[in-house]
Amino acid sequence: MPLTMFLNRSIAPLLWLCLLALSVPAHAERADRDKPMNIEADALRHEDAQQVTLITGNVLITKGTITMRGQQAVVRQAPDGSQHSILTAAPGARAFFRQKREGVDEWIEGEGESIVYDSQTDTVTFQGRAVLRRLRGAQLNDETMGQTIVYSGQTEIFTVEGQARTADNPSGRVRAMLTPVPKPGAAPAAAPAAPAALKPSERMKDATR
Repeated sequence: MPLTMFLNRSIAPLLWLCLLALSVPAHAERADRDKPMNIEADALRHEDAQQVTLITGNVLITKGTITMRGQQAVVRQAPDGSQHSILTAAPGARAFFRQKREGVDEWIEGEGESIVYDSQTDTVTFQGRAVLRRLRGAQLNDETMGQTIVYSGQTEIFTVEGQARTADNPSGRVRAMLTPVPKPGAAPAAAPAAPAALKPSERMKDATR
């Protein structure tokens, strides 16, 4: 059976779940997992016996090259020293995560209504109106949007899951803009167009009806 027919028959009418797996050429900064976590917030509560820290109000967390921002965070520390952080945004807003990539002048950053970072597995999960971007220096290179995005710095893969249909995204499908890797010595590419302007082709929309 052709792939397009299989997808059309297996996806519910109000939700297009599309998994996108893309290889990326560099790991997240490996040294970050061993760096101390620095916290700024309006309030903090730490339970030493459980190794759980509740952070509330304009939360800013830095850990090596990692920056995380949100309204509230819960951080759990395992006996091996690894940390599991759940960052949530204020209502209607999105939390933010940014990290340098190993050995290159590139950054991964993303947003979501909640963000889960696991330093042991080097995995970040963006949930709710999720966006993931890759920047070369200060220039946007790739951008992907969906309901849930999981990025692994160990496997060099991220997956994206679609979302319910909205006015901004009536198809509910994953959106992605991927820029080719420039050849050595090539002139820098022009700034790419915003992925939000991408629209499903009429042919694809007709196929899903």
